[in-house]
Amino acid sequence: MIAPLTIGPVDTVEAGRHSASAPVSANVSVLILTLDEEINLPACLASVGWSNDIVVLDSFSQDRTVEIAESFGARVFQRRFDSEPSQRSFGLKDIPYRNRLVYLPDADEVTPPALRDEILAIASASDRPEVAFHVRSRTMFMGRWLRWSGLYPTWFVRLVEPNRVHFEREINLRTVADGPEGRLAGHLLHYTFNKGLSAWYDKHNRYSWHEARESLKSLRSERIGWSDILLGSATARRRALKTLSFRLPCRPLLRFLYMYLLRGGFLDGRAGFVYCRLLMTYETMIVTKMMELRRRERGLPL
Repeated sequence: MIAPLTIGPVDTVEAGRHSASAPVSANVSVLILTLDEEINLPACLASVGWSNDIVVLDSFSQDRTVEIAESFGARVFQRRFDSEPSQRSFGLKDIPYRNRLVYLPDADEVTPPALRDEILAIASASDRPEVAFHVRSRTMFMGRWLRWSGLYPTWFVRLVEPNRVHFEREINLRTVADGPEGRLAGHLLHYTFNKGLSAWYDKHNRYSWHEARESLKSLRSERIGWSDILLGSATARRRALKTLSFRLPCRPLLRFLYMYLLRGGFLDGRAGFVYCRLLMTYETMIVTKMMELRRRERGLPL
């Protein structure tokens, strides 16, 4: 259930429905999900200061996240986090917006001016049929863009009509659009390591449980989409390759070799080597937890 913070005289759900009802075709609303993002949030908010309607949906942060959001003039709401799909769905469906399109950067992503201009140009074009737009991100690590080891280009849906999309998967969220989709030429800058390596390990320790369950589910119910690997879209190819990877031996080592050698991670220098090692560690977490889940299903001790 939503718990709006008192930021101004109209900052309640009901008042928001009236104050945010007039559409502004040449502008775009912004929704940012947060939990203890005081390190990342200032840069993220500063890069979307052009929006006339910034919303922060916070999961009851214990740091200065809410204070920072208020200082940038954002409308702040709070809701207990249960899963990413339900949190994002709530943010889009239950919070009113001033504009037709809503932009969805993560708190650790920065929006460069070129991407801003492209987003605003789309908002001002009333004849565009797309209801969702995909954006590429550039993963930043150790002071550089991981051009080769950062899984570039990976596309994420970041600009949507709120009532024309829904979300699937608890981890590695999948956005499904009810209508045409488009791609933006600009890039986001993704500072995934801003909170430090300990935070990265904590996050991927949680994610690896979900990935382990998804891996087991895939092994038992899904077939490898060979046609998608050869002829499918980038998204379908990536999904098919992931399904294939569940069936390969020595997954952590293969993940490292694939990223560092085949994908050219060595071209990213020391940062690329360290990042590929981190991905191998993450794969090890997944494989080990798959083993644990299998043993527990059979009533065996770990």
